[in-house]
Amino acid sequence: MFSFSSSVLYIQDFPSLNIPSKTKMASSIILAAANKSLLAAPSQCHSFSLYPRRPPPLHSHSSPSKPFLHLHSLSLTSLHRRLIPVPALDSDVPHPLDQGSTVKVKNNSRKEEWDFWTAKFSAGANVPFLLLQMPQILLNAKNLISGNKTALLAVPWLAMLTGLLGNLSLLSYFAKKRETEVIVVQTLGVVSIYVVIAQLAMAEAMPVPYFMATSVVVATGLLLNFLNYFGMLNAGIWRFWEDFITVCGLSVLPQVMWSTFVPYIPNSILPGVISFVTAVAAVVMARIGKLSEKGVKFVGAISGWTATLLFMWMPVSQMWTNFLNPDNIKGLSAFSMLLAMIGNGLMIPRALFIRDFMWFTGSTWAAVFYGYGNILCMYYFNSISGKFLLAATASLVSWIGMALWRDTVVYGYSSPLRSLKELIFGS
Repeated sequence: MFSFSSSVLYIQDFPSLNIPSKTKMASSIILAAANKSLLAAPSQCHSFSLYPRRPPPLHSHSSPSKPFLHLHSLSLTSLHRRLIPVPALDSDVPHPLDQGSTVKVKNNSRKEEWDFWTAKFSAGANVPFLLLQMPQILLNAKNLISGNKTALLAVPWLAMLTGLLGNLSLLSYFAKKRETEVIVVQTLGVVSIYVVIAQLAMAEAMPVPYFMATSVVVATGLLLNFLNYFGMLNAGIWRFWEDFITVCGLSVLPQVMWSTFVPYIPNSILPGVISFVTAVAAVVMARIGKLSEKGVKFVGAISGWTATLLFMWMPVSQMWTNFLNPDNIKGLSAFSMLLAMIGNGLMIPRALFIRDFMWFTGSTWAAVFYGYGNILCMYYFNSISGKFLLAATASLVSWIGMALWRDTVVYGYSSPLRSLKELIFGS
């Protein structure tokens, strides 16, 4: 997906054109380009045809030197590809417009405006997410400079590695969907977590072989996603990368979920081993054509969903820790939880607008249960004031309500329930 700004189009000197209202803007652009091309090279007019077997009409009163079209960062294709609701299972599949479908929409100006603002909200999530990671990076740097390497042992490198894998998986997911603003968010997440991991390796808090392997995966992942985004990567190589992150994600998720409840359940690597074998078998069967079309689609969506579920599990793990050790709640930063709520909340309108169920689920869950949920726990254990909780509650409820209301308006629906229905089941 491409980043763009709001657009304005002015069309003059086309009194004889009979353009359907629903395609007026797009047709005007194409006609203008055709007109300019034909006027510049009349001898080649047979090489361009707007409609089959009929060249676009020339107007005697049109002049190449007279400006008849004014564009201001127009990006209708970018807008239209976002407006087709798709089933939840197809969240990671590019919209059908990529295959040449025609999108007929109403209230284009409203949708263009809301498309613009939701993209900016997603881009704005970079600020709270960066602020979340910077204190840890600066503290680690301070301890390294002072020679206090022991302090870095308090940062669990395995948890950081899990977060890094989640960010890489989501980066691949959004790179495939061309969601530029969120690609930047996920890339920032990968880079910032990698900096922390590098600091842990420098402090000998992370084994060097694991760090070297991680470095190779990160460098490869960033390069492949960059090449794929700009259409410079072989499809076979991209499929191999998707299979790799699918196997990694599906192997890590059950193991992390199991480890959360140790020592109340036996400490075992069996969940990870079983899920690894299952993931490899599923990927191989999908590639050799042993699965149905729906099965192949399901396997393709696994990497994005496992990354989302990894991040969704974070609040569950944190709340379980709070329940077992209430005194640890004092170690949580209310400001950090507020930043987590804001960062994830900023992406909710965008996920709803483009009908991305996976993205909407992950962002809403993280905003409500990780950010706000921990703020609620902190209030329950008297770590924050009632005014702080009230402000956080009012902000989150108002923001989600605004997103639902505005989405209903721009799509011309009478109820937000229809937007949610399209989000989950498609149109």
